[in-house]
Amino acid sequence: MPRVKGGTVTRKRRKKVIKLAKGYYGSKHTLYKVANQQVMKSYNYAYRDRRQKKRDFRKLWVTRINAAARLNGLSYSRLMHGLKLAGIEVNRKMLAELAIADEKAFTELANAAKQSLSK
Repeated sequence: MPRVKGGTVTRKRRKKVIKLAKGYYGSKHTLYKVANQQVMKSYNYAYRDRRQKKRDFRKLWVTRINAAARLNGLSYSRLMHGLKLAGIEVNRKMLAELAIADEKAFTELANAAKQSLSK
């Protein structure tokens, strides 16, 4: 049985990796071995950062809510506890949006939280 050379298959696989490595600096976008290492590392970064993005956004929302809460005389934790006691279910994303876009509505929520805390 004759030996099968994997020329076209190998070339196709390598070209696919080189195409994925387009835009990388130096030999990372031209040499297959280095490009393959970098593409694999990039996949790892992408996987990790899809999860970290959720954490980063939550941190941003908490920071914005805390800043707006302190303008209304509350800390972040007391605001959130007060809202829970008042039975107001608003997620952090919407609270952060209110803190930026509609300060009047946020102030009303903060006052409701204060009242439920004082009971």
